[in-house]
Amino acid sequence: MRMRRRDDGMSLDAAQAAAADTGVKGMIPMRRPFLEYVLSALADAGLTDVALVLGPEHDTVRQHFTHEAPPRRLRMHFAVQQEPIGTANAVLAAADTVGEVPFLVLNADNYYPVEALRALASANTACTIAFDRDALIAMGNISADRVRAFAVLDVTADGRLHGIIEKPGDRLDLGSPAAKWVGMNCWAISSGVISACRRVPRSARGEYELPEAVALAIRDGETVRAISMSAPVFDLSCRADIAVVAAYLASVDPRP
Repeated sequence: MRMRRRDDGMSLDAAQAAAADTGVKGMIPMRRPFLEYVLSALADAGLTDVALVLGPEHDTVRQHFTHEAPPRRLRMHFAVQQEPIGTANAVLAAADTVGEVPFLVLNADNYYPVEALRALASANTACTIAFDRDALIAMGNISADRVRAFAVLDVTADGRLHGIIEKPGDRLDLGSPAAKWVGMNCWAISSGVISACRRVPRSARGEYELPEAVALAIRDGETVRAISMSAPVFDLSCRADIAVVAAYLASVDPRP
C-alpha cells in the first residue's frame, strides 16, 4: 500500500508517521483525523447519516467515532467488508447495513468540495461528479500524471455518463478534449447500480470494481447523470500528500 511505503524525503510528526504505518489513511491526523474533515463536509452538505465500511480489523476507527469523538451532526453506522475485494463489494456491504435505498458512495481518503457532495445528495437518480481535469490540476494536489491513475469520464452533451475509462495510463492523451472530465469515485447510488454490483465480474485486478458495475448498469439501461464541476479534490494517497492536505485543511474546523 502506498501510504505504508516509507519516504525518507517526507517529514511527518510521530502521530502522522504512526497512522501512515497502519495504512488507515482516514485516521492520519491533520490536527484532527482526516476522516473527521470528510464527515464534516458531508454534514455541511446536508447529510444526516453515514455508514463507514470497515474491515474486520479496523476497531480503532469504530472506537474513535463511537466513544472517543462521536459526531454531533451525523448519525454513524458501521458496515463490515469481510475481505478487501473491491469497491463494488464495499457498496454491497453498505447496502446490507442501510438497505437498498439511494445513498452516496465516496472514498475516505479524498476531501471533496461541499458543493459536489450537495449536488450528489440532491440528485434524483444515479449520479457522479465529472471534475474538470484542468481545475483538478490547478487547484488541488493532483498532478497531470496522477490523473492517469483515476478514471476519465465520457459525458454526453446532455449531462449523462456514457462510459468510463478506468486508470487510462498512456492509452489516452490527457490533454485532449476526450479526457476533460475526471471521475474521483464519488457517486449517488441507485438500486440499479446496487444490482449491478451483485452481478459484475471480477476485474483484471481480481476485484469487484464499482466503475465496472456502473458501466454494467448503463449497458442495462440505467441512466447515470454526470454533473460537471470545476473544483479541487484533495487526495490522500501517499505520505507526500500529508503535508499538502494538512496545509489546505489548516483553516477548516471539522464539526462532524
